[in-house]
Amino acid sequence: MTIRTWSDPVTPAEITEIAALVRSDERIGERPRFWGIAVEESLARALSPGQGRPVRLVVMNPDAHAAWEVTGWTSGSDREASLSGWSPVDAKRPGVSSDEARMVAVAARNSPILKEALARRGIHDSSLVWVDPESITGFEPEDLADRRLSWGTVWHRESEDDNGYARPVAGLVPIIDLETLEIVRLEDHGVIPMASETGNYRSGTWGPDREVAPLEIIQPEGPGFHVDGHSVTWQNWSFRIGFTHREGLVLHDVGYQDGETLRPVLRRAAINEMYVPYLDADPTAYRKNFFDWGEYGAGPLTASLELGCDCLGEIRYFDAHYIDGYGDAKTIVNGICMHEEDDSILWKHVNTRTGEADVRRQRRLVISFFATVANYDYGFYWSLYQDGAIELEVKLTGILSVSGIEDGAEPAYGRMVAPHVQAPTHQHYFAIRMDTAIDGPRNRLVEVHAEVEEDETLNPFGNAVRMVSTTIGSESEAARSNDASRAVHWRIESTERTNRYGDPTSFRLVLPNTTRLFAKPGSVVERKAPFIAKHLWATAYDPSERFIAGEYPNQAPLGEEGITAWQQADRPLDGAELVVWPIVGVHHYVRPEDWPIMPLQRIGFRMEPDGFFDRNPALDVPPSVSKAHCHAPTADARAARTELPMAGGGHACACH
Repeated sequence: MTIRTWSDPVTPAEITEIAALVRSDERIGERPRFWGIAVEESLARALSPGQGRPVRLVVMNPDAHAAWEVTGWTSGSDREASLSGWSPVDAKRPGVSSDEARMVAVAARNSPILKEALARRGIHDSSLVWVDPESITGFEPEDLADRRLSWGTVWHRESEDDNGYARPVAGLVPIIDLETLEIVRLEDHGVIPMASETGNYRSGTWGPDREVAPLEIIQPEGPGFHVDGHSVTWQNWSFRIGFTHREGLVLHDVGYQDGETLRPVLRRAAINEMYVPYLDADPTAYRKNFFDWGEYGAGPLTASLELGCDCLGEIRYFDAHYIDGYGDAKTIVNGICMHEEDDSILWKHVNTRTGEADVRRQRRLVISFFATVANYDYGFYWSLYQDGAIELEVKLTGILSVSGIEDGAEPAYGRMVAPHVQAPTHQHYFAIRMDTAIDGPRNRLVEVHAEVEEDETLNPFGNAVRMVSTTIGSESEAARSNDASRAVHWRIESTERTNRYGDPTSFRLVLPNTTRLFAKPGSVVERKAPFIAKHLWATAYDPSERFIAGEYPNQAPLGEEGITAWQQADRPLDGAELVVWPIVGVHHYVRPEDWPIMPLQRIGFRMEPDGFFDRNPALDVPPSVSKAHCHAPTADARAARTELPMAGGGHACACH
């Protein structure tokens, strides 16, 4: 039997035993709803494997308009399962489970109010209607502000297997009470013609499939990684795989084996929040702005992955577990995928005088999961490289969230993608949380930018450039913006260890994908997610400061919680247990080619060693098996070589 450690994901048995204790409490009523259970990592880290673990979950009593955050301990070698506390939570604010969303959708589409409005649009079979409950934060009607609310986007399918997200029912906006499951208000902005063209994207819909040659990835000796429970080693890397209800995949204790020393790099890394604002004043689109993690949760939205479809090669899968809206343990089979990939060239040089070539192919270890958030699908790929780099790639695909449009009208704030269908301009922001541990727990954040040397005595030819480093001393300075015009990047430095040049060992953080919010100051969108105004934040570690948007962002007071509130403490950061929060973003002005399903778009960031090592750490990567072909020219190639003059007086070789 595998012994649980502090960082292992919560298990079905732990979910079941804690949920049973909660259900036995009469205060939760006859039809409780649950949202999220996770291990209390800050407390669990000090425990021995096999011991009971501290957890917390949220439970709601919709009939009493009440909610609680419940803490407890799972069973282990040292204890039986127990509950330790019930803390009241504003009943409006817990996240919405997928089960609660389905309850709302069924109740809404069966509502006589909605059926009547659908009939005016020629829709008489409500079983073919989808209603997606959306977060309403910031747009609550004043007279309904005390209720737990949602608003709905309405879609229609022509058949059971139709793509409903291609057929928006424009003009209809139901306001829904999540507790009573009733439409408390229905906005009807007028009948707009429905989409007149199919949005089906399945094979054969738009013509015969093209011919594609088979491609197989084979590792005849098996993969190069080793797995023990949730602990992974691969070449010089080691880490532990975690999973939470809110963040999905988590990496713990990422370290690099440098000779005889295991050197820590990250204590924890995860996608902490996703915010998606739509930039359209259309009456059925202006409310669209979502915290997909804080208001719904990445865990339950995680998709099962399949060999040959989502992953190729020698794959190691990990199942993921979560608590559903009814308090039952659910398992996502193959929720996390891990595999090795060839990634082109690691390093290469050709000696032009001898014709000898040295080249190493690059390999990376990829740990990934996919989350489906209604229409959109998001892949999150953490990669570890042989040269010590760490990369996060976010892959965006799925179906655009579209609106209807009148005959002959041109979309003012988006693009046409089909007859009577427009796709609003929108943005995707991903807030990453990384608890750093560069060569130990005490780190600092340094911003680096380029400046032209203005002193002409030092720069007589006008080409001298200084790289200027500025230490971010405290949290009041730790809201930073990217600027490609100044070559801005950041170093996360150890305050306890130096390299052979006397510099602090460090990793460089590069953010190639950033954007700015195009919304007016004071708007709901701007106030709801103030953290997207900057591209990098830093805080001193505090176990209570877990999520960049705050603990309960659903129907939260705008702009009063989360990282902008924490930073008012202005704690020192030089030598702190540092938490850095990169914000990766993309401004999506859609293309017709994004319809009816969007080809993959990639964004992300990269951390790479910057003085962490004394030289290239990938010098020990062996040549490829086919090294004779890669590294030594043939006799015919040598004979055919001619010498050509090379800039600087040397010679280059040209092979014919």
